[in-house]
Amino acid sequence: MEHFTPAKVSKHLTPRNLALIIAGIVVIVLLGSSVFIVGQAERAVITRFGRYVSTRNPGLQIKIPFIERHHIVNTGAVQTEQFGFRTAGAGGRTTHIRHFAEATMLTGDLNIVEVEWIVQYRIENAKAWTFNVMDRIPTIRDISRSAINELVGDRTIMDVMGRGRSVIESEAQVIMSERFNAYGLGINVITVQLQNVGPPAGVQHAFEDVNMAIQDMERLISDGMRAYNEAIPRARGEAERLVQVAQGYAVERVNMARGDVARFNAVLDEYLLAPEVTRRRLYYEMMEEIFSNMEGTVLVDHNLRNFLPMLNLGGQQ
Repeated sequence: MEHFTPAKVSKHLTPRNLALIIAGIVVIVLLGSSVFIVGQAERAVITRFGRYVSTRNPGLQIKIPFIERHHIVNTGAVQTEQFGFRTAGAGGRTTHIRHFAEATMLTGDLNIVEVEWIVQYRIENAKAWTFNVMDRIPTIRDISRSAINELVGDRTIMDVMGRGRSVIESEAQVIMSERFNAYGLGINVITVQLQNVGPPAGVQHAFEDVNMAIQDMERLISDGMRAYNEAIPRARGEAERLVQVAQGYAVERVNMARGDVARFNAVLDEYLLAPEVTRRRLYYEMMEEIFSNMEGTVLVDHNLRNFLPMLNLGGQQ
């Protein structure tokens, strides 16, 4: 094995070799400062002396060393901001830490409510995200808190805790997106989701009693409306049936009256032609109608020459 002595080292370290070594080091430094890799979910913002030059896509990229700088921006990940609480993981467990000062709000009916929510967004414009706003995260948080406080303050506590939650989420997303665009943050709000919404712990039991009373009231109103919807159609149907029966009876009576009038007019015409014959025929018809349903009829006639002036019409021959 050959051992290098100072004499041998000085023999090999000639000015030419030293220049080559220095040139190699310079080349390595230049390559290390000019070549960089942009991830698949990232974009690189290139600046030259602090001024924006271009935005580079994923892959192997080259820049001018010592003159240009690159800033990696993650445009593919969905980023989340938590409000009113924080989650911390330790030992495989997630701890929910509440921030009461941030979650406490005043509703439109002057009640205090605690609201926890999250905002999820994605960076869409790497240039705007890098240059337009200096304190980006504080700006996002301030705008989000302002929008939620504004929407909660326009509603009652029951609306915030009940049917109005989905409306607040959708309207908050629209308001935040408009304000972020006005500031030129270059982000897109994906979702705004309310987590825990409720009264402060000190009045929780009283609020639950009030909530139960309101639910009972709504249930009784619902039962009353159901009974109303059952009774009113039934009464309307019965009234309509009676009206139809009355109308049918009226038509029947009118038709009978018209028939009687027509029959009377016909008899009158016959009577005017032969009064005596018509009068006798009417008399016979009336007698026939009277005695048709009678049994055991006895006819009394003073002109009969019999022991008794009677004739048993219903007797045996």
